Amino acid sequence: MNIIVKEELKAYIDPLTPDEHDALERSILAEGCRDALVLWGDVLVDGHNRYGICQKHGLPFQTIQHPHFKSMEDVHLWMIDQHLGRRSVSDFQRGVLALRKKEILTERRQRRMAESAEQLAAAPGEAGAAEPAADAPWEGAAELPPVPALNTREAVARAARLSASQVQQIEKIQKSAAPELVAAVRSGEVSLNTAATVAALPVEEQQAVVAAGKDEIKQAAKRVRQSKAKPKEAGEGGEEKLNSAGLPPVTAESATEAQIKALQARVAELETENAALRAQLAALQG
Repeated sequence: MNIIVKEELKAYIDPLTPDEHDALERSILAEGCRDALVLWGDVLVDGHNRYGICQKHGLPFQTIQHPHFKSMEDVHLWMIDQHLGRRSVSDFQRGVLALRKKEILTERRQRRMAESAEQLAAAPGEAGAAEPAADAPWEGAAELPPVPALNTREAVARAARLSASQVQQIEKIQKSAAPELVAAVRSGEVSLNTAATVAALPVEEQQAVVAAGKDEIKQAAKRVRQSKAKPKEAGEGGEEKLNSAGLPPVTAESATEAQIKALQARVAELETENAALRAQLAALQG
């Protein structure tokens, strides 16, 4: 059997974590590959991890054809729906998938409306000519069930089993978060709310905060929230004093214990360097 693995389909859904992949491999070695791989012609659509494990260990597997796919869009929508229904998918992943589905459906709707307009323009005034529904299936794909529109944030939230505010947070993360912050959300290290808040910082500061660890990420989110809740400090001439993140500068009142310790450590380092330089200067003078 000639099975084609397309990298774009393999990477379309977030990969399993190493622990999840190891657990799947142990299950297949103990019980065999129980679920059939889904194909579209020769193209592997679902079961990339199972296929790789079976190939690695020379284990048999079953395949089934999905008869209703008419385009790669249909494949993508099916893959998204499959993963939206799985309990192991995180809130962030479900939100990303639902937003991706919305994008596909929006593009499909716009394309069909453009095609319908072209048809009407080509045959003006033709009796009985009616504009097809924007969500009508492609010609020849009547077997596929209709796909509900996702034209509002609430509809996306229902598809992802999330709240509208969570979807809004995911949109902020996708738009403004540094790759390191996105990775922290995907791994479950930080919550959606915290990541969306920290995403308001410049990218360089996000990267520094993530590198400092989970506690510092939470502290950064706290500082951002406080800056929005309190009046901004006014400087000379009534101008606001803000740092590069658009936040008030750190003061003795707002500094965290970690920041104070870091500053104290830096002062100690500078004092040591100064002492060493003075010793070198004295040696040269002598």
